[in-house]
Amino acid sequence: MVLNSLDKMIELQKNTANIRNICVLAHVDHGKTTLADCLISSNGIISSRLAGKLRYMDSREDEQIRGITMKSSAISLHYTKDNQEYLINLIDSPGHVDFSSEVSTAVRICDGCIIVVDAVEGVCPQTQAVLRQAWLENIRPVLVINKIDRLIVELKFTPQEAYSHLKNILEQINALTGTLFTSKVLEERAERETESQVNPNSEPREQVYDWSTGLEDTDDSHLYFSPEQGNVVFTSAIDGWGFGIEHFAKIYSQKIGIKKEVLLKTLWGDYYINMKAKKIMKGDQAKGKKPLFVQLILENIWSLYDAVLKKDKGKIEKIVTSLGLKIGAREARHSDPKVQINAICSQWLPISHAVLSMVCQKLPSPLDIASERVEKLMCTGSQTFDSLPPETQDLKAAFMKCGSEDTAPVIIFVSKMFAVDAKALPQNKPRPLTQDEIAQRRERARQRHAEKLAAAQGQGPVEPTCHGGILETSPQEEPRGDEQQVESMAPNSAPQEEDSRESFIAFARVFSGVARRGRKIFVLGPKYSPVEFLQRVPSGFSTPPDDLPTVPHMACCTLENLYLLMGRELEELEEVPPGNVLGIGGLQDFVLKSATLCSLPSCPPFVPLSFEATPIVRVAVEPKHPSEMPQLVKGMKLLNQADPCVQILIQETGEHVLVTAGEVHLQRCLDDLKERFAKIHISVSEPIIPFRETITKPPKVDMVNEEIGKQQKVAVIHQTRDDQSKIPEGVQVDSDGLITITTPNKLATLSVRAMPLPDEVTQILEENSDLIRSVEQLTSLLDEGKNTQMIHQKTQEKMWEFKGKLEQHLTGRKWRNTVDQIWSFGPRKCGPNILVSRSVDFQNSVWTGAAGRASQTASRYRDLGNSIVSGFQLATLSGPMCEEPLMGVCFVLEKWDMSKLEEQGVSDNQNHEKSDVVGEVQEEERSCPGGDENQEPPDGCSEASEKRTSQKGDPSVTDCYGPFSGQLIATMKEACRYALQVKPQRLMAAMYTCDIMATSDVLGRVYAVLSKREGRVLQEEMKEGTDMFIIKAVLPVAESFGFADEIRKRTSGLASPQLVFSHWEIIPSDPFWVPTTEEEYLHFGEKADSENQARKYMNAVRKRKGLHVEEKIVEHAEKQRTLSKNK
Repeated sequence: MVLNSLDKMIELQKNTANIRNICVLAHVDHGKTTLADCLISSNGIISSRLAGKLRYMDSREDEQIRGITMKSSAISLHYTKDNQEYLINLIDSPGHVDFSSEVSTAVRICDGCIIVVDAVEGVCPQTQAVLRQAWLENIRPVLVINKIDRLIVELKFTPQEAYSHLKNILEQINALTGTLFTSKVLEERAERETESQVNPNSEPREQVYDWSTGLEDTDDSHLYFSPEQGNVVFTSAIDGWGFGIEHFAKIYSQKIGIKKEVLLKTLWGDYYINMKAKKIMKGDQAKGKKPLFVQLILENIWSLYDAVLKKDKGKIEKIVTSLGLKIGAREARHSDPKVQINAICSQWLPISHAVLSMVCQKLPSPLDIASERVEKLMCTGSQTFDSLPPETQDLKAAFMKCGSEDTAPVIIFVSKMFAVDAKALPQNKPRPLTQDEIAQRRERARQRHAEKLAAAQGQGPVEPTCHGGILETSPQEEPRGDEQQVESMAPNSAPQEEDSRESFIAFARVFSGVARRGRKIFVLGPKYSPVEFLQRVPSGFSTPPDDLPTVPHMACCTLENLYLLMGRELEELEEVPPGNVLGIGGLQDFVLKSATLCSLPSCPPFVPLSFEATPIVRVAVEPKHPSEMPQLVKGMKLLNQADPCVQILIQETGEHVLVTAGEVHLQRCLDDLKERFAKIHISVSEPIIPFRETITKPPKVDMVNEEIGKQQKVAVIHQTRDDQSKIPEGVQVDSDGLITITTPNKLATLSVRAMPLPDEVTQILEENSDLIRSVEQLTSLLDEGKNTQMIHQKTQEKMWEFKGKLEQHLTGRKWRNTVDQIWSFGPRKCGPNILVSRSVDFQNSVWTGAAGRASQTASRYRDLGNSIVSGFQLATLSGPMCEEPLMGVCFVLEKWDMSKLEEQGVSDNQNHEKSDVVGEVQEEERSCPGGDENQEPPDGCSEASEKRTSQKGDPSVTDCYGPFSGQLIATMKEACRYALQVKPQRLMAAMYTCDIMATSDVLGRVYAVLSKREGRVLQEEMKEGTDMFIIKAVLPVAESFGFADEIRKRTSGLASPQLVFSHWEIIPSDPFWVPTTEEEYLHFGEKADSENQARKYMNAVRKRKGLHVEEKIVEHAEKQRTLSKNK
């Protein structure tokens, strides 16, 4: 097939029914990019000999070096089948878990996907992840089982063994699909049941519970992969061959004389052929016969490989002539058998034909978009499609129609922004010179050369100088065509950095309407709400976009440049019809990572992309030379835009922090920052490991597993005294951990207790953070007395369901009525900690808003209640151990006494001196440094002021401590911290799940590396039919740096791990533990020299944050000791 012209591609783009938007998904190293190479070579873009070696879609240098794909990139291919011409927009995506965010961006703009599975390794962790992503985005998959040559060459399977192995792989994948399908059906059924409970008017039915009812009625046969359905292809991309069953059915129907339809159904499965009767019979294994798939297909491929690998020239020639192929003399003489196999197989069973014909037959065109998928895309957060305004619901028809009329609304989704060197843009590329221009330049160069020679010889005649004068002016006098363009570019782009700047292109897809160059369009941010717009603008508006009132999260921009994405190349386009993938230039100022572009503001923003990997690896970055700070800041902004998963933070300390998904991702981001975006030398800190702080129930046994009780010695009394000394005077502590603390001006008293939340509750709170946000919004609306009709019924149902789940897990005497009394969640009002209000004077619930005894006190309590909540938010954001966020803690406000404040308020009213006091307070606010609301007063200052107040003994002097609300915030924060400190505190570490595939001979070394790094093996299973083991383990993120490299070194590259962030886990050891009993002294020694993991982590974090660390700098003061070993 010849290389297609741009005009041909533009023509193909207009026929929406024959467009296929597909992405290639797989585990790392299963052959996605090699397969993409084979498909690209069919269009003549690269040579078929280089397919698999060139890795055309891996355009970055580090991708070529590492041998893995790191970004998703698109290319448009042309394919003809049955006189129909198809345009296939192919997106190659990464398989490494660190770059799974790139997979999400690719899946969103496709209608179908090719799942590639290695025939030897089978289904791997990332295969499951990509299948789940495709399922969640509602796109149809087809299956390619790749690397079948490895079954022949490496594993040396017989055709029969290979058949049963392939059958196993298919069963595994179908089992995965079945799991996803089952969970979906059961979810839908559960939703229907809750609806019928909400609407009791629906017809009564027999209430017999059977979990499988929904499954039996739903047809799922089209979901599964099966060769007879035509959605499975068997390939070897490196050898350039692939086949579906249809190909062989066509050949054998002519040879054997059995109908093609019959062969299609029987070529895969337990069927054998009775050659005498010319019939196909069932039950091959029972009768010891070969299945048709083995006899008619696999044996032929095996015999070809056998002949080539044994260099049996006679047999090879016989096979080639019987297949009617032509092999070039170069390939026939070649010493490498792989070259011969490739030459024969790529003609006999061309892989591009097998894969692309399956794509065109089995995957949907943009016109076949499922209505379910459209509704899902349009509903963000906890909204439902029915709750959207009618103007928005009308857009569903435009999605489904995918029309290209002028009246059709233009809807484009930008899934990511990617950086391109400005020189690579089509408009900046110099166009090739014509013959005349080349001749002119040659002549000019000759004259210059002659002039130089003349000058060197010192002749200096008049003629050359005159000639030289002409020469010098000639470029200005007669600029022609390209010459002018090329030469005039240099002076214009004066600064060098301008010349090598990065340009951002949006990776997008048109869902409806035609995207035209120069068209004005709205950019809708993720938080944009069409409801808000429709309230501000009357229906039937017809004003130009620029005159519309400003609506938050909506901007108006022009589509500057449209590009056809061709792998490493870009081609300029004037317009792009619907259903196509395209690149859009000039959006870098409007779109950060992803956005929805629409010509109608009634369109909602698409639902955000769901990323499988959570960014967890943090490093602090700073320039080597402080003067280059502005370049770093600018570079980090560009990096943030160019990578869908990276996060850029500036911490309170002023550090610039980079948050990435893993080590490989981090390395790529740092390389980009140094070489492309900031172009400066940078210093990178050690990885910043996130921790969480929590509390646990008091332990029943001590560190030597002795029951805590009477055996405790005197040392324990010293320890409790030490603990007591942490808490300053003036703070009362009860035996059960209740902290009572008074504000600096002695007008309000708070009593707070901390309790650990059950693990299930913490998990529920983490999973429902979006819902908690909407609950908090609802409460704030209730508090302000606004109408809450904006919250839809479905959202309220979800809220009550969430509340029911909490009640279900918070049972028992100490948790009685706790759920109804929840006042706030934290940190950031949506975290996994709760504040419960049990104060008699004032009840405030996150579910119903505030309620008090009398209206006057209620309003006063409500205003100050926000300060209490702010104190709680600050306390949960940074705990006492090492200023890390808290997790799984419940703070109970038992008592909130403000009687003194009320008394003072009464006396103030009697004296009518309110205005003076306000004036004084304002004056004091300006003079007192500790009066900032979000900042607690320094300890020394507060203590001194407390003494002052006690000396005066006058309760009305309140102004020197700043605003009362600020005092409440600081007091609440301190109360929460002290309440934590009187309970057993623990650190929580972030954990990775680690999947390792290794052969049996390196298993021991893998275990050694895992145990050295505090890893814990969960399961180990052997892959059927191979000597590979799959090990599942958990590993602390803190210990994971360099883990992949160490495992590869120790196992000589035979094992490589996949690390995915999983959960938070409590580190069992107490960071403040010291030996107290005799047994502990005997076991651990006086100084407890054995390393305490939790203390090590805690001290490392405290040192990094510049907090005080309790450790002895001098261990042995009496004499000098050399710590190195005696030699």
